[in-house]
Amino acid sequence: MDKKNLRIVCISDTHSGHQHFQIPSGDILLHAGDFSKRGREAEIIDFNAWLGTLPHKHKVVIAGNHDFGLETYPEKAHTWFTNAHYLNDSSIVLEGLKIWGSPITPWFYDWAFNRYRGADIRTHWERIPEDVDILLTHGPPARILDMTSGGKAVGCEDLAVAIQRTRPCLHVFGHIHEAHGKVEIDGTTYINASLMDLQYNPTQTAWVIDL
Repeated sequence: MDKKNLRIVCISDTHSGHQHFQIPSGDILLHAGDFSKRGREAEIIDFNAWLGTLPHKHKVVIAGNHDFGLETYPEKAHTWFTNAHYLNDSSIVLEGLKIWGSPITPWFYDWAFNRYRGADIRTHWERIPEDVDILLTHGPPARILDMTSGGKAVGCEDLAVAIQRTRPCLHVFGHIHEAHGKVEIDGTTYINASLMDLQYNPTQTAWVIDL
C-alpha cells in the first residue's frame, strides 16, 4: 500500500446513540457495527440519515450482532444505506485502499451474524483477500483488545490466523466495549473503536488514523 495521506476515522458500537457523539472529520469514516439496538428498520433509517450529516468523503459500514434487520433482510441493505457503503463479507476500493468488511462474530446466545467457532466461522475469514489494506470486522481477533470485564479473552482464533495471512495495515473492530483501545503489532494497527462503554454510556471517543 502506498502512503495516501488519508485520515481514517474509526467508530463502532454506537447503539442508536450516534447523536451523542462528536465525530472528527476525515477522509474515510469506518463504522464496525452495532449501530443499532435491535436492527429495526426505523433505527437503520435514522442511522443512515445521521451518516448523511457527516462531512467525510467516504463512509463504510458493517453490521454487528445487534443489527438483526440486516441479517433478516440482506436484500434491503443497499436501499437502507444511501449515505454509506455497506459491506457484508465483501470489499471496496476507496482512495486506492482495499477495505474488506464482515459482521460475523463467534456464537454468543444466538445474536445476529453469529457463527460457531472452528470450520463454520473459518469459511468467512478465508474470503479475506490477500491484498486487503484495511480489515473491518465487528469482533476482535483472539487476544487483541478482546478482554471482557470478567477477564476472559473472547476474540476469534481463526480471525487472528487470517490476519497473519493477509497482514492488513489497519484492523478496526468493536463488540467488546470495555476493550476500547489501540495497539500496533507486527505492522498492523488494531483498533477497538467501541464508543459505548460497558454500561452503554456514550463515554468513549473515536480513533483517528493518518495513513
